Amino acid sequence: MKVKRIVANIETQDTSKAKHFYEKILGLNQLMDLGFIATYGSDEEMATQISFLSDGGSGTPVPDLSIEVDDLDYVLTRIKDAGVPIEYGPTEEPWGVRRFYVRDPFGKLVNILIHL
Repeated sequence: MKVKRIVANIETQDTSKAKHFYEKILGLNQLMDLGFIATYGSDEEMATQISFLSDGGSGTPVPDLSIEVDDLDYVLTRIKDAGVPIEYGPTEEPWGVRRFYVRDPFGKLVNILIHL
């Protein structure tokens, strides 16, 4: 048996609120919209991971999602241009990532990072 995919599910009564943040700012494609569920992703092959945290590292709260990107400065500019408040960072962490935290439209804490 092989796990093929792990999907984060965020409860909301308004799935359309995801479009601006996840598609327009972060550049994900809308893969499915059935009214009760809207799924965003990419055609990139991604590693399957699930993390369990007692804290977020460096004294931060545990983020609800971690999203690794290939150009952190580009995403940071898009986040700032969209007026989304930065809750932490950007900073280089001692374990080899550069990251910042923001809240998505559903109030979920999102860790956006790049490996150094």
